[in-house]
Amino acid sequence: MRGEYKVPGGKLVAAEVEVDDGILSTVRISGDFFAEPDDALENIDRALTGMPEDASVQQMSAVVTAAIGPQAHLIGFDADAVAIAVRRAVGRATSWSDHTFQIIHGAAETPQLQMALDQALTESVADGTRPPTLRIWEWERNAVVIGSFQSYRNEIDHAAAEQFDVTVVRRISGGGAMFIEPGNTITYSLYVPGSLVEGLSFERSYAFLDDWVLGALSELGIAARYVPLNDITSPVGKIGGAAQKRLASRDAEARNKLGGAVLHHVTMAYDIDAGKMTQVLRIGREKLSDKGTASANKRVDPLRSQTGMPRADVIDAFKDHFRGRYRTADGVITESERRRAEQLVTEKFGTGAWLHRVP
Repeated sequence: MRGEYKVPGGKLVAAEVEVDDGILSTVRISGDFFAEPDDALENIDRALTGMPEDASVQQMSAVVTAAIGPQAHLIGFDADAVAIAVRRAVGRATSWSDHTFQIIHGAAETPQLQMALDQALTESVADGTRPPTLRIWEWERNAVVIGSFQSYRNEIDHAAAEQFDVTVVRRISGGGAMFIEPGNTITYSLYVPGSLVEGLSFERSYAFLDDWVLGALSELGIAARYVPLNDITSPVGKIGGAAQKRLASRDAEARNKLGGAVLHHVTMAYDIDAGKMTQVLRIGREKLSDKGTASANKRVDPLRSQTGMPRADVIDAFKDHFRGRYRTADGVITESERRRAEQLVTEKFGTGAWLHRVP
């Protein structure tokens, strides 16, 4: 059995594994990485041989770290990457190539329904009723999306929000507030089974799930990079921010097979009115500076200015890059998913109790 793991920004690690009676009887690690001293790779293979087939990433990583010792240097990969490759080889984790991803790019939706659709589609993936999916959002109105744990009154100037007709909603993931103007932002969500990020910490999974869009931006001539924990940036400033939420399946069989599901969503600035943003959001000049502008009178426009392309063409380039990289099929939101989302709007995302859960 063979498994591979490409370290975001690093090298490819491959694991060839044989299993006898639940034990790793043969393990051979290879890849285009660098390792010193020369016998480090043999020590890794030897250390993993004899481990239980169902050993966790943490257990295997600890064994690898102990086997190579503190003087060894792993360049372009690490012990976790080795463990993830082994887990994929024995079918305990999946890779991008194991899935066919649906791509959904539908009509504009209200902010409340967008929040609800994120939860509904993540639930569907967790339950095994939907394949992994990339969804491109369209916004029906101006909005601010605050993180699950942010204080409404600390983040939002309520009078300014009303003045500029901005609807404030709260999402299920953590992180900071996002200022939205229809036509001036690009928002997408990835809904993937937990098996795709199995063994990855939250921090590693951000880089892993953002890797494809960095490739898409590179093709557009933007030297974008991932900045921990959740930012995508370029030499002229921040482009966008990501957030994640992991949900368990409501079905025990699917939960054991898929490991639940991960919601990974990103909002990027195409051409935002920074003056309006700083009136609605209670953010200081220092925070604004990492969004590519030193003055509230300027616009935050990294995607427009760096590509010179209309927003629709940038989105099409993103989708084309994703299609060229993975197996895909066009998809739609199902009737049952929309009913579930509408229920969530009524019971959760459209309520004052949810919006002001942190006053």
